[in-house]
Amino acid sequence: MRFFASIFLNTKMFYLIILFPVLAFAQTEIETKKVNFEKGKSETTIKGTLKGDQIIDYILTANKDQVINVKFTATNTANYFNLMSPGEEYVAYYNSSMDENYYEGKLEKSGDQKIRVYLMRSAARINESSTFTIEVSIASGN
Repeated sequence: MRFFASIFLNTKMFYLIILFPVLAFAQTEIETKKVNFEKGKSETTIKGTLKGDQIIDYILTANKDQVINVKFTATNTANYFNLMSPGEEYVAYYNSSMDENYYEGKLEKSGDQKIRVYLMRSAARINESSTFTIEVSIASGN
């Protein structure tokens, strides 16, 4: 009986350890802002601020095989961005925290592209803030 109780408690602990970070992320409300290019233009500059666990999704419409170019600068070194394909909520095809704060590449799907801006958990949990600039352009693919 003690053996089964041990397995049950360890299983509960396993799920708590694995699911708690997912649940914590899921409880953060994500602000969504539509990005529109001025008539006749294919680039824009976005300026914003983040504080704590705030997350902002910038949504722009583009087509498959177009080239997206994103340059990101921030006042806090724990401020990063992810790029996500249409329909994705959690899986990014580019994560600037793993590479650079610059990306250029051909889009794989048409639709609403997502630029997700956030602070790393270490900065978010102590309520740090950041001011950032995103320079984004969409160009025809070759």
